[in-house]
Formats: sequence, structure tokens, C-alpha cells
Amino acid sequence: MDELLKLILEPFQFVFMQQAFVMAVLIAVPTALLSCFLVLKGWSLMGDAISHSVLPGVVLAHVLVIPYSIGAFVAGMFCALATGFLTEHSRIKEDTIMGVVFSGMFGLGIVLMTKVQAAVHLDHILFGDILGVDWHDVQESAVIAMVVVLFMLFKGKDLLLFIFDKQHAKAIGLPVTFLHYGLLIILSLTIVCALKAVGMILVIAMLIAPGAIAFMLTQSFLRMIVLSVFIAINCAFFGIYLSFIIDSAPAPTIVMLMSATFICVFIYTSYKTRLTLLKESVSIDCSSDPVKKTMKAPLRKSITE
Repeated sequence: MDELLKLILEPFQFVFMQQAFVMAVLIAVPTALLSCFLVLKGWSLMGDAISHSVLPGVVLAHVLVIPYSIGAFVAGMFCALATGFLTEHSRIKEDTIMGVVFSGMFGLGIVLMTKVQAAVHLDHILFGDILGVDWHDVQESAVIAMVVVLFMLFKGKDLLLFIFDKQHAKAIGLPVTFLHYGLLIILSLTIVCALKAVGMILVIAMLIAPGAIAFMLTQSFLRMIVLSVFIAINCAFFGIYLSFIIDSAPAPTIVMLMSATFICVFIYTSYKTRLTLLKESVSIDCSSDPVKKTMKAPLRKSITE
């Protein structure tokens, strides 16, 4: 029994694992909050675009010897602003422009990476290195997570109205432009927060999966927020733990847990929906046929049993 308990608690004995656990939770909260808004607004590709477009900013930040987070944030905001400008001044749809902008910036980042002799492994920006973070990175992520949470607390209702009915939000005097770019800034900050831990390729899963899973489980936005955060924290925590046990990369393990959760919830909700439709169909058939009406109670009993 003591050996089993020792094996279970073993990951918590290492400092790098403690830092990884804290970092994973700090990333899970803002990404889960944003995922609800992105899923409802249909901006999932925007998160993908910004996460890929930060690469040239990171490489240039390395060349200029400035923090990677600054270069990543500037590049992410450039992608978001360029997408908005091109959408407003052309007939091309927003998702098409996103694809052009982020693929172009990602390609530029790859070209710059091949020309820069980096003293550090810039590959970690692509795939993440949550086991290599220190307490300074954790503190930086904590500040960004706090900014995102506070923004959602104070502007969450306005953002929700902006997402569902932009014209109505504008008519009642809400600062639509501020909400639009505020959401983009918060999204960029969150991606920067998650950049070093899970990498730009896998951060998109954390910005979509929790909100998509919660959306299938409830029709209440408040419950969707709570479920999304709960799912993200659990997947992040147990993903780190499982990666230690099976000796795998932490970030892909977290994403695999989220994907498995999504599949399980999809199967559960699909089965529940079909069962509800079957019961309603049987109830309608029984009430419309006088002969079957007498069979209604026994039929319901058999279905329940």
C-alpha cells in the first residue's frame, strides 16, 4: 500500500513537475473562458491564425534580444488587425483572409528560423516545453490569466451580446469596436501565455475543445463557462500527470485527453438525443391512435424498464 501511494505521489516530488502542474492550470483557465466565446462566435480559426502567426515575432524577438512574449504579442496583433483591415476593404470572406494571413506569416517565420542560428531551441515555440518552464514563466502566465479573467468578469455580458447580435449591441450604445479589438487583444495575450508551455501548434486545441465539449452538454452560457473551465483544468492536470507515468510529451497528452473527452461526450449526447426523440415519437403515435392509446401506459413502462 505504501509503495502504491509513493508511486501515485511521485510526480509531485519534483520541482519541474510542480511548475508544470501550476502552469497547466494557469493556461487552462483563460483558454477555457475564451473557447466559449470563440465557439459561439465562430472564431475558432482566428485562434488558429494568431497562434501560427506569432512565429516571425518570436524569431525577430530572439534576434533583437527582447522577451519572446513581446515579439509574439506584436505579431499576433498584427495578424488580427491585418485580417480585420483586409476583411473590411475586400469582398473576400473573413475565414479565407485568415487562412492567407496566418499561412503567410507562418511561412515567414519558418524562413526566418532557417536563417537564424538560435542559441536556444525555437522548436519549443512550435511544440511547447512545459517541463522547461521556471517560476518566472509561471508568474508571467499568472498575470496574463488574471487580466483575461478580469476582462471577462467586467465585459463578459457585453461580449455575449456582441457575439449574438452585433447590430443590437451597437444600437444600445455598446462600444462594439472596443469589444471586437479587446477580444482580439485578450486572445493574443492568452496565446502568448500558452506559447512556451504547449506551443503554437497545440494551443488551438485548448482554445476550442473545452468550449465545444461544454456546448454539447448544456444550453446555459453560465453553465457552459463553468463546464469549460472544469474540463480544461482536469484535462491539463491529468494530462501532465499521465505524461509522467507513461513517459510521453505533456502537451500532446493534454490534447489527446481533450479529444477523448470530446468523443465520449459526443457519443453520450448523440445517444441521449436519439433516445429522447424515440420516446417522443412513441408518445405521439400512442396519443394519435385510439387503439394504441390503451397501450400507452404499458408501452411507456416497457421503455422505462
